[in-house]
This record gives sequence, structure tokens and C-alpha cells, in this order.
Amino acid sequence: MFSNILFSIAKKEFMDNIRNKWVLILSVIFAILTIVFSLFGSIFGTGWQDIQGTVSSMIAIVQIFIPIIAIILGYSAIIGEIERGSMSSLLALPTTRLEVLVGKLFGLGSILAVSILIGFGIAGVIIAVNIPNPDIVGFLIFIGATILLGLVFLSMALFFSTLFKKRSSAIGGAIFLWILFIMIIPMIVQGLLIAEVGIEPLMTGEKVQIPDWYYGAQLVDPGSVYNSLIALTIGSMSTPGNPLQITYPSYYSSGLMTLIFIIWIAIFFVLAYWRFSKKDI
Repeated sequence: MFSNILFSIAKKEFMDNIRNKWVLILSVIFAILTIVFSLFGSIFGTGWQDIQGTVSSMIAIVQIFIPIIAIILGYSAIIGEIERGSMSSLLALPTTRLEVLVGKLFGLGSILAVSILIGFGIAGVIIAVNIPNPDIVGFLIFIGATILLGLVFLSMALFFSTLFKKRSSAIGGAIFLWILFIMIIPMIVQGLLIAEVGIEPLMTGEKVQIPDWYYGAQLVDPGSVYNSLIALTIGSMSTPGNPLQITYPSYYSSGLMTLIFIIWIAIFFVLAYWRFSKKDI
């Protein structure tokens, strides 16, 4: 599987996006957002926030911004080439559809990862020189978790790129699933939780007895897994996925959250390969 053609496909995807200045644009956006949230993100203080405060302020925007970028990068990866007629030429070479799909995932995933590393990395250095005792490890974990979140939605976008016959349908399907995971499911879960424990704990931040079903529900969408991974590794914080300052159960761990991310990536990739292998080019 790991042939020269696979790496050529990945390299082509990477270089095409380099020429289109995707890395530069995304890196600048990530850096500016992080610096702004660190410097102005706290309404209760002045000056630079520490790493935990910066990450806590960034989570909501990252959950919206990173998946959308991943979807934009991946939604036309397969169907776009089919519409242009270049996919037939690519498959005429001594390559397999699996190699094409893996190459696309590697190349586009590299663009996303490099952009996040550069943008957040530059911002992290700037923040670190302006605050005492910066939590460098915590910030690196935040970067890694953000890359995993992006890869989930990139894999999802690749699946929809193989599922539909038009690019407009592919991006529509991917955006619908993003809305489902990032907005609808968390709203439903939080609504059910509020109905059970009451609204007062949500307003006051007091600790309450959380029902077992809530912890399981937190594992069914990438956004909640992202929140949990950040909270478990960097520290307890109030986020859209953890508004009650929840104490996580013992079986929650950073390893479990990382594994769930990998499972999500694998599920959508397998679905993408299944659909692509049956697609008439």
C-alpha cells in the first residue's frame, strides 16, 4: 500500500495547497486568534492570560473553526477530481483506490496539521515570553487534540466526497453532519441534563451528582470528546461541553479520548473507501 504513488499523491495535495497559500493563510489566522484570546479573552482581568485561560477561551471558536476548515479542504478531494476528469487518469496508473484515498488523507491532513502547528506554535511562543511559568506541555496537548479534531472532520469530508455525485452535495452533507455533532447533539444532551439536575447548578457552577448516561453521551460526538480531552489533560474548566465543572468518572482518560478520536477517523475512512471502491468513475 505504501507505494511511491501514494506518497506522490500526498505530496501533490500538500504542494497544491502550499501554492494556494493555504498554510500561510491558516497559520496567520490561528496565530492571530490565539494571541487575541490570550490578550483580550478574559473579562475579569487585564494582560496576558495563562495557558489554561487561553485554551479555555479558545475551545468554543476552535470547535467551530477547525471542522469547517477540514471540511473545506476535503469535501472536493474525490468528487472534484471526478468532475474534472483527472480521477480516470490517476486510476489508469499502477495504483489502487485505497492508495488514492490514503494519499489524499495524508496530504490534506498534513496541510491541516502544519497550519495548526505553525499558527498555534508561533502564538504559543509569544504568549510564553509574556507570562510566568507557561504550561508548555499543556499547550502542546491542546495543539495535538486540535489536530485530531480536524482529522476527524477531514475524514468525514472525504467520505462525503465519495458519497455524492456533485461537490455541492458533498459539502452540504459534511456541513450537516458538522451541525449535528457540534451543535445539535450537545444541545440535546445538555438540555436533557438540565431537565434532570435543574438550571440552578448551571447558573451557579456548583458541583452536582451527574447521571451515568451523561458520561456515555459525551463520547458520541467529536466535540464533546475534544472538550473532555482538554479538560482532562490541561485542567478542569468550564466549556460548552462541560458547563457544570463536572468531575469526570475514573474510566475517562486522555488515552480513551485519543482512542475515540482515532476510531472516528477510522470509521469515516473505512466508509469512504467502501463507497469509493464501488463508485463508477
